[in-house]
Amino acid sequence: MHFPLYIAKRYLRTKSSNNAINFITIIAIIGVILGAASLFIVLSGFAGLKDFTLEFSSVVDPDLKAEPSIGKSFLLNEDDISKLNDLEEIALFSKIIEERVAIVCNDKNYLATIKGVDKHFKDVVNIESKIDHGNWLSQKSNHIVVGWGISKNLSLGVLDLSKTINIYVPKPGKGQITSNKNAFSTVNAINVGVFYINETLNDTYVYASLDLAKNLLNYKPNQVSALEFKLNEGVEEELAKQKIQAIMGDKIVLKNRAQLNDALYKMLNTENLAVYLIFTLVLIIAFFNVIGSLIMMMLDKKRSLSTLFNLGATIKDIRKIFFLQGSLMSIVGGIIGLGVALIVTGVQKIFGLVMITPSLAYPMTIKVENFFIVFITISVLGSIASKIASVRISKSLVKNY
Repeated sequence: MHFPLYIAKRYLRTKSSNNAINFITIIAIIGVILGAASLFIVLSGFAGLKDFTLEFSSVVDPDLKAEPSIGKSFLLNEDDISKLNDLEEIALFSKIIEERVAIVCNDKNYLATIKGVDKHFKDVVNIESKIDHGNWLSQKSNHIVVGWGISKNLSLGVLDLSKTINIYVPKPGKGQITSNKNAFSTVNAINVGVFYINETLNDTYVYASLDLAKNLLNYKPNQVSALEFKLNEGVEEELAKQKIQAIMGDKIVLKNRAQLNDALYKMLNTENLAVYLIFTLVLIIAFFNVIGSLIMMMLDKKRSLSTLFNLGATIKDIRKIFFLQGSLMSIVGGIIGLGVALIVTGVQKIFGLVMITPSLAYPMTIKVENFFIVFITISVLGSIASKIASVRISKSLVKNY
């Protein structure tokens, strides 16, 4: 067996004759265990929060979305539609018209975004699963489905015919405005449903039929704001993008779900990195205990170290003993900490002991990469701490004891 490793394992297992050193060593190991466990639990918590947040966007965001490269809309001819329908990578696609509008209901008004959709939209994204009250809209009608926040602000019920809902959008053009009639296009609508997704979407979107949106905005029959695609299972996203781009040309820009939520992804990743760095700093402080423990052990073992030196062990070998001892202490503490963290996160996932709201447990997601992140972090910091402590060994310390 490798000589320094053998001695390091002996020092790690055996108690010192000095109770103070034993106490410091126990505190150092507990610090590593708690640090590793805390880091993994926090990373699992943020992974769960990220998955929980993005779960909402996956409901209303398609696999791919084609947006105009210039302006607010583009023309979609029959040849384009035929070629898109022939692509084996595409399961379905939906024509979309989006624009900012003003909604007026009795004496209340609200600025929102109308999203005109065709009959395929509810199959491209699972919007019907988020209808909180009422039903999804019908095509060839003046039905709308509003977000919960809009419904609350305008006091809108479902199929409440006693309230007149008018949707206004400014008319394009030049010259002086002489009346409201000349300034705005308007349509009457009936609210048939209320959806609940998240606070931002609830306060922003009003869904309507594609024809209603076209009439309101005076769009041409083949004019749309976007196309939303649902891809077939197992399809390579990049290949699908290339084929769609080849058909549609430079008039559109294709975005996947991550690109549609670019700001959200950046925010979540930045928060995750910040928390990792903060808890790594806590771990660095905890490893000062490891350095102190190793230095105290060196002073306690001066007689033994002198004997080893006189028997032929080099200063490099003796330094390696304490380097390996500190590294083993860190690795063992890290493994125990990961075991504790796995139990804690598993209990939270199963029993939901920590609640965000009375009905919503804090989400936790156990990811394999987080095991490696924590283990590598502990191993690197442990090696650095052990190296710092082991270089304290000098010839004067062990030569003439």
